[in-house]
This record gives sequence, structure tokens and C-alpha cells, in this order.
Amino acid sequence: MTHRSLPAVAVLLVAVALTAGCGGGDADPSSAPPRASPASSGSSAPGSTAAVSSSAPTPSVAPSRTGGAPPPPTPPSVAPQGPMQRRPASPPPVVLPERPVGVPGAKQVVEAFRAAGLPVSRPLDRSVDCGPDGLGLGCSELIATDTVTVYVFPDETSAGDIAETWGGQSYRRGAVVLNYLEAKTPVGERPRYERVLNGLR
Repeated sequence: MTHRSLPAVAVLLVAVALTAGCGGGDADPSSAPPRASPASSGSSAPGSTAAVSSSAPTPSVAPSRTGGAPPPPTPPSVAPQGPMQRRPASPPPVVLPERPVGVPGAKQVVEAFRAAGLPVSRPLDRSVDCGPDGLGLGCSELIATDTVTVYVFPDETSAGDIAETWGGQSYRRGAVVLNYLEAKTPVGERPRYERVLNGLR
């Protein structure tokens, strides 16, 4: 080999070295074939040419309405109702004890007084006063006039107790009691009322 060929050999060696260095591990990564991700390599079928990308795009959230806070919920519609009318509470009816059989009623006694010509003006049925909301005497019937008041009790015992309470201002025959105190019956007229009562059957 001559001295003239040495420079040409050196140039050739340098070119070979450069070529070997370019083909090693320092090659450009962009020229390397893409790697299949672990998730896509297990699910892709053999022979598939396209690898599934593991970074799928995230769906975007729809923007909220302009104004920030959502509108308030609409209240349920209620059908209009008419005015409520409250009925007044009526008290329970007063139940009075029954008049004994064979005893004249208070109305019958007053009619007998009138038939005998005795004054019994403005008769008023006050039987409701016999109950607990009234005088609470426990009588069955009560009729008051301007001259005498007639009471009828359910038994003679009750009638006797009331007659004793009123003392000399009353007269009793059986279950019927004449009260002179409330009507202020004149003393001279009392025996006449008593005789008519005694004559009733």
C-alpha cells in the first residue's frame, strides 16, 4: 500500500464508524415503530394492524344554564276549595226519666185546673229544667203557670223528698207535686188546686 492511499482509507473508516453509530441505541425515537399498550395488547385480536389508544377522550360536561343557580322547583298545584263552614256543636238531647204509669201528666193537671175555673195563665213547659243542665231535680215533667207550678216525678220517693224540701209551700199527691212558692199562689186558693188534683184518676 502506497502513502497516497492512506488518506482515502482513513476517510472510509471514519464513514463506517459514523454509520455504525447512527444505527445503534441512539437512534431517533420518532422513527421507531409504535408500541402496543398493555391494555390494548391483551384485547386486540391477532393480526390486528391498529392498536387501541389507552387515552380515550373524556366526554365533556354540558355547561350549566346562564345565571348560576338552578330555578326553584314548581310547587304542586292544589285545587281551590270553598270556604269551610263549621257547624255549631249541638248539645246532646236531655233524656228525662219516664213518668210512672197511671200518674197524670203535668199538662193534664193544668188542663184540669183550667176546667175547674182556676187561673193557670201563661203555662210554660219547662221539663228541660228537670235535667242536669237545669235545676237537676230529676223530675219527668214540669209546667209552670202564673199561679202554680206542677211537677211530676218518676217515683213517689223523689216527689216526697222535694215536697219536704219546699216545706209548707208545696202539696204532694203520689208522684205529683204542686209548688206554690215559685208562682206565689195565694194561700186562700191553694186548697182548691189540691182538691182538683186529688180528684184526678
